[in-house]
Amino acid sequence: MLRSTDAYRTNRAAMLERVADLAEQHRAAIDAGGERAIERHRRRGKLTARERVELLVDEDSPFLELSTLAAWGTSFAVGASVVTGIGVVEGVECVIVAHDPTVKGGSTNPSTLAKIRRSAQIAAECGLPTINLVESGGADLPTQKDIFIPGGGSFRDITRASADRRPTIALVFGSSTAGGAYVPGMSDYVVMVKDGAKVFLGGPPLVKMATGEESDDESLGGAEMHARQSGLADYLAADERDAIRIGRSIVKNLNWRKRGTIPEPTYAEPLHDAEELLGIVPTDLKIPFDPREVIACIVDGSSFDEFKPLYGSSLVTGFARLHGYPIGILANAQGVLFSEEAQKAAQFIQLANQVDTPLLFLHNTTGYMVGAEYEQGGIIKHGAQMINAVSNSAVPHLSVVIGASYGAGHYGMSGRAYDPRFMFSWPNAKSAVMGPAQLAGVISIVARGAAEAKGQPYDEEGDLAMRAYVEEQIEKESLAYFTSGMLYDDGVIDPRNTRTILGICLSAIHTREVRGAEGYGVFRL
Repeated sequence: MLRSTDAYRTNRAAMLERVADLAEQHRAAIDAGGERAIERHRRRGKLTARERVELLVDEDSPFLELSTLAAWGTSFAVGASVVTGIGVVEGVECVIVAHDPTVKGGSTNPSTLAKIRRSAQIAAECGLPTINLVESGGADLPTQKDIFIPGGGSFRDITRASADRRPTIALVFGSSTAGGAYVPGMSDYVVMVKDGAKVFLGGPPLVKMATGEESDDESLGGAEMHARQSGLADYLAADERDAIRIGRSIVKNLNWRKRGTIPEPTYAEPLHDAEELLGIVPTDLKIPFDPREVIACIVDGSSFDEFKPLYGSSLVTGFARLHGYPIGILANAQGVLFSEEAQKAAQFIQLANQVDTPLLFLHNTTGYMVGAEYEQGGIIKHGAQMINAVSNSAVPHLSVVIGASYGAGHYGMSGRAYDPRFMFSWPNAKSAVMGPAQLAGVISIVARGAAEAKGQPYDEEGDLAMRAYVEEQIEKESLAYFTSGMLYDDGVIDPRNTRTILGICLSAIHTREVRGAEGYGVFRL
C-alpha cells in the first residue's frame, strides 16, 4: 500500500470527512432527548441510558452499540429512543437493551420496536442472555397502528428466550406501563428501584376511567408494593446504582458457559495499520480497488490463504484468522460478478460449511453481469448457484459493505435479506437495486419506448428533469445513513474499527457451536 500516492491521500481525506460526519450523526443519537430533557432527567436523580449501560458492563470492556442510527431520516429521534448492543457483564457477553427516557419518556415507536426485535434476533441466534434496562412510557400512541400487532412479538421473544435457556433480566428504573409492564412480567429476573419503578397495566387515570377506582402510583405499581405484595419484583434496589449492582450479581450466578470454538490464545496483529483502511476505497465507487489490501488490515498477521486466485478474479476468496477465530472471506474486487465468480463463490461457501467456519462478506459489487453473451453463457444459473449456496449456508455470516452493494449481487454477498448474523456499513457505502444513473436511465428507456409505441413525441426536457429527480432520490436512498436508519444493517462504522467490531461479533457468535450445512437443494448446472 502506497500512502504516498495522490490517490491514497485523496481517498483518505474524503473518508476522514465522512468519518467526522458519522461522529456528528452519532452525536445526534446520544443527545436525542436534547439538553433540557437530559438535565431534567438528571435533576430527578436518574442516570441516562448510556450511563446505566456503562455502569453495567465490566470495567474497561467494550460495548458494541448496534443500530445507533435507527430512525435516521424519519420523523422520530435518531437512535429510536433506545440503546441496544452487546456488552460483557461479569465475564458474560449479553445483549443489552436500554430505553432512553429523555426521548418522549422512552416511548416505543415503529423504529424502536424494530430495533428491539433486531436485538432479540441477535440474542437468539448467538445464544446470549438479555438485560433490559427499563424506563419507558409504553407505546407512542399516535403510531399505535404500526406497533400494536408486531409489538406482541417482542413479548414472545422474551418468553422464547427463557425456554431456550437464555436468561432474561429486567432492571426497572422508572415507568414500565401498559404493554411495557410485560417486559418485567415475562423476564426471568426482575429488579425494581425503590421510589423509581412504576409497573402497571393501567395507570391511575386509566383505572379511574375504566373502574372508577381512585389509586396512586405506589399502591398501583410501585416497586415496594411489587416486592412485598404482588411478587413481581424479585429484588428491591435502594437506588439505580444498587439495581445495577444486583443485576451484575444475577449474571455472576448464571453459571454461564460458552460452547463454541475457543480462539487461539495468542495471535498476531495485522502487519498493516488500521489507518490504512481510510485511503484504500476510492471516492468514486466505480473505480476498482484490491480488497486484499482491506483484508491485510483486519486479519491476524495479515495472513490470507487465497482460494482459487487465478479463477474468477473479480471475487477474492480464502481463509484467515481474526482475533484467533477461523474465518472464510469473500471480497468483491472489480465490482461485477461474472459466471466464474458466482461458481467460485458457491464452491467456497460449501467448503466453509464443510469445515464449520463462519464467513465474512466484504461488499463492493454492482451485481451480476448482464448482456447477451453472459445470458447465453448461463449467468442466471450461475448467479442462482451462488445465491443457493448463501441461502442454505448454515455457518454464521458477517457482512460489511465497504463500497457499493447493488442488485442481486447484494443478495449473493449475504445482504440483509439473507440474515447475516451481523451486518455493518462503512460511511461511504451505497446499497440499492442499481446505481442512480442506471436506474434513471432504465426508466427513461422504458418511457421513451412507450411513447414511440403510441406514436407520440417524447418530452426530452421532461426526461432530463425526471432523470435528475430520480437520480437524486436514489442517491439519497442508497446512502449508508438511510439504509442504517431502516435497520438494513447493524450500524455505520469507522473503517478503522472494523477488525475490533468483527472480533466482538465472532466472540458472540461462538457462544454456541458453529456447524455447517449438511445438505443443499438442487444446484442448476
